[in-house]
Amino acid sequence: MQFFDTHAHIGLIYDDSIEQLRVVQDAKQANVTRIVSICNSLHDFSTVYDTLKTVSGVYHAVGVAPSEVNSPGRDWIRVIEESLKLPNVVALGETGLDYYRKFGDKRSQIELFITQLEIANMMDVPVIIHNRDAGKDVLDILAERCPPAGAVLHCYSEDAKYARKALDYNIYFSFAGNLTYRNARNLHETVLNIPLDRILIESEAPFMVPAEFRGKRNMPAYLPSTAKFLAEMLEMDLEELSVQLWKNSCKFFRLPE
Repeated sequence: MQFFDTHAHIGLIYDDSIEQLRVVQDAKQANVTRIVSICNSLHDFSTVYDTLKTVSGVYHAVGVAPSEVNSPGRDWIRVIEESLKLPNVVALGETGLDYYRKFGDKRSQIELFITQLEIANMMDVPVIIHNRDAGKDVLDILAERCPPAGAVLHCYSEDAKYARKALDYNIYFSFAGNLTYRNARNLHETVLNIPLDRILIESEAPFMVPAEFRGKRNMPAYLPSTAKFLAEMLEMDLEELSVQLWKNSCKFFRLPE
């Protein structure tokens, strides 16, 4: 049995390169054999990429998160375009909208988001989407600009009705440790009402730790706990589910199984 962590902020778990390598080793011991390392900033991307670029099973996404809207970096468009050409860089992200924290203003966030969708379209790569309290704008923009390679709504937080609308586009849904929380009824309803072949799972480490590990810093190694909970919800054998989730992840990121 093997698991694919589609979203982990390895650079936010630890700054130290030795500790980052240990995170990957611990994950592999827990049968989490593939991880997509997600950056919030281009600086974060470059430092983590340099540490992990030769580590088997580790892939990377590059982009500018809405939290960085006021300081995306010098020549950030060129940097993203060039970084997407590097080995094992499989997606643009994370990008999106966050109206909860009120980073910059809405117009600036939307411009940053749309520009990155245009880059993804030009470079023919999938996009990893951050959405917090911005569901309508995110879906309205994706309805017109979702790249042909697809998008994933990571750490999904909307309801089943929203998901059904998103199914009209090439959009996947990734669930994190918050799926295991008792009060996450909107997420529980969603997973029971969307096609299994559109579902991914993620650690979102160091955030969104599964209920089993509450009080600890989240790690990719904890991902099987989320998978087990999902299997119980779907009344599926865990190994059968792990195979399907693996196929979904490889298909989305265009990786061999």
